[in-house]
Amino acid sequence: MSDHDQLLVIVDPVARRCDGESVRIAKDVLCAGAEAKICLPDGPEEFCRALARRGSRRPVVLGDDRALLRTVALLHRERELAGAALAVVPIGPPDAREVAHALGVPHATPAAARAVLDGAVRRLDLLVDDSDGVVLGDLLVPAVPALSAAAPSVWGTCRSLVRTLVRPAPTALAVRTHPLRVEADGVLLADVDDPVEGLTVRSAAGTAEVTVHPSAAPPRRATAHTLTVSGPDFRYRADGRLTGPVRRRTWTVRPGAWGLTLPRDPARDLLPPA
Repeated sequence: MSDHDQLLVIVDPVARRCDGESVRIAKDVLCAGAEAKICLPDGPEEFCRALARRGSRRPVVLGDDRALLRTVALLHRERELAGAALAVVPIGPPDAREVAHALGVPHATPAAARAVLDGAVRRLDLLVDDSDGVVLGDLLVPAVPALSAAAPSVWGTCRSLVRTLVRPAPTALAVRTHPLRVEADGVLLADVDDPVEGLTVRSAAGTAEVTVHPSAAPPRRATAHTLTVSGPDFRYRADGRLTGPVRRRTWTVRPGAWGLTLPRDPARDLLPPA
């Protein structure tokens, strides 16, 4: 049996608590198709120790986006990410699996587990910031606080009340702008004296696709290898996680920095290696 067939299956404790049935299904599929060592850590520290002791076994994470991010971040800090071929079976609420699915991991648990066994490792880009943090998917600057579940109905009630008291009724909310300085590979895209609504970033094809959203002008787009954002204290949202406040942050694209096992693409698999 090859090393590829020897798995270290790390079951995130949150996954065990929130969806034990999906964990059982994933374990059954993986154990039926490979030699799998099952690890049941009780918390992040045990999770990290289990990953560090994986030896030649291929790590497979059963858990949500946070578990996947924790795995990538740990291997990046240990400078072992380039040589590791990761796999994940997303388990958790739908909104906690969006990053994994956006990367190409199947939604259904049995299909995701079969992809671990039958898929191929794809090299993916990584955004790394100057504090050694990593971003797998989307980056939003500044972060917009999430509204509570009750907020839409409360706001609807307020608008109805305003309409009964004020004529004409307000047609739009005031747009909040932010004084940010945005530099892409040294090229200035925005400055603090011309506030913007924000910017979005995603790594693709070895570069970062940057879109700046001015308050009263069309979006400004650029591709870059390095992005620096500075200004008064701001927060940002990366892969759904809120970080900050910070006054300056630089992100750099690392092309093909990590490998994730995904379902095979026959057309792509026929292409010669680059």
